[in-house]
Amino acid sequence: MEQAELKPGDVIERHRLSTRLWHWTNALTLLVMLMSGLMIFNAHPRLYWGQYGANTDDAWLVIDDAGEVGFVEFVGVRMETTGVLGIWKDPEGEVKRRAFPHWMTIPSGYDLQAARRWHFTFAWILAVALMLYMLRSLWNGHVRHDLHIGKREWSPRHIWHDVTEHARLRFPTGAAAKDYNILQKISYIGVIFILLPLIIFTGLTMSPAMNAAWPILLDIFGGRQSARSLHFIAAFLLVAFFLVHMAMVVLAGPINEVRSMITGKYRLPGKISPPFEPELQQGEPV
Repeated sequence: MEQAELKPGDVIERHRLSTRLWHWTNALTLLVMLMSGLMIFNAHPRLYWGQYGANTDDAWLVIDDAGEVGFVEFVGVRMETTGVLGIWKDPEGEVKRRAFPHWMTIPSGYDLQAARRWHFTFAWILAVALMLYMLRSLWNGHVRHDLHIGKREWSPRHIWHDVTEHARLRFPTGAAAKDYNILQKISYIGVIFILLPLIIFTGLTMSPAMNAAWPILLDIFGGRQSARSLHFIAAFLLVAFFLVHMAMVVLAGPINEVRSMITGKYRLPGKISPPFEPELQQGEPV
């Protein structure tokens, strides 16, 4: 069925099997890695720049407690977080003095060794799945056809139009809903080709064994502590992407969106909206 023939209510094939498998593998993998990573962070809840870092060094991020007060300190600015971060109570009512609470970590009780096993196991799943997905996406044309950003889409007017439409909760309908918009393309490219590789390679940089095998990683990322900081920044950017992604799914119609990521089938919503062409003005050549 050609795009010109598409109409509201038509069911189309929107997501390839490789995309759907990778999507759900990523969802589980990143959740486990985030929660186990927070447990690992609990062992030393400070982030630094450079090669070395210890309690007496200047940290740009600290999550700790001072007496009975929990706090987060970001570049010297302190905010009280008692009961949530730094100091909190477990389900038995016992006070715990750790950065992240039990319900945010794997395992829920403090166990650095177990957390590392969880983290490293799922890190390999993430790395292998990302490599296979990239190769498959290049092979089947997903990158070229679905994620490639055309010249007109880079127009500031086009990008601003898409931003304002999303701010007004006006999503593409009809045939226009079939393809990714510019904001989706930018965010997906950023996650697939920047954030995920960054989180993998900074993770490798923190490994003493990898330091010996690939010492160039230390030079690229400016030391193990800088790599650790970049690792956590990338992780929380992924969390931010997830929150925005889930908000868009709910606002755009969760049943249709989730079904499309399970079965690949997507029902075109609303009435047909013509695609936005900001660079075409009267008298201009196509």
